[in-house]
Amino acid sequence: MKIMFKKQGPPPAVAENATFRIRIAQLSAGYAGHPVLHELDADIRALTTTALVGPNGSGKSTLLGVLAGVIQPTAGTLHHFGGRPPAFVPQRGAVGDALPLTVRQTVEMGRWGERGPWRRLTRQDRAAVDSALDRLGIADLAARQLGELSGGQRQRALIAQGLAQESDLLLLDEPTTGLDPEARERIATLLADLVDDGVTVVHATHDLDAARSADACLLLREGRLVGQGHPEQLLTPSTLARIWHFG
Repeated sequence: MKIMFKKQGPPPAVAENATFRIRIAQLSAGYAGHPVLHELDADIRALTTTALVGPNGSGKSTLLGVLAGVIQPTAGTLHHFGGRPPAFVPQRGAVGDALPLTVRQTVEMGRWGERGPWRRLTRQDRAAVDSALDRLGIADLAARQLGELSGGQRQRALIAQGLAQESDLLLLDEPTTGLDPEARERIATLLADLVDDGVTVVHATHDLDAARSADACLLLREGRLVGQGHPEQLLTPSTLARIWHFG
């Protein structure tokens, strides 16, 4: 197993194409006694939105965890071509409603990687938090408790936490699940704007409309990569029927 974070340019093997943000080769991963991902080979290009698509149990969340560095591969290589660690936004259900956190405190947690938990924020930290709140349109909710928010507001708060990390790689797990159409559209527009601003976005999704609006898809089934490419070519009715309905 080998994970590499590159702050400089890519190694000679990929020097002819400097647009990669992530390169995965023969990557396997899982949990104790429970393998999940099996020998994945994939490239994720910089300044794109990539959707991870597949049924429940296909390995989408595990792959995000590997890309985020919170799950260690058991085999293979993972190359990050970027200067800062990824920002990881988990599913909304992973953050308990009972936690006595305001929206601003939630977003401030995105600065812990720089400052450490519960330490006084610097002026730069506060500016990053303010920028993220403004970007997500939730500055007016800063004093509200996270558990009081609607699903769409809560998701925007979690994405703002990711943005506050000021990474060039944003990883999101099911960012539109359970949201109404207006909230889903708002999140989709935001992700497209982030790419325009220099952020590479990777998100796991069950929402085929969200997947079709991505620049590229990785299609997973039972922990294996069964397709990668442009959504228009990959997410065809016959392919989706085979992935979801046949064992």
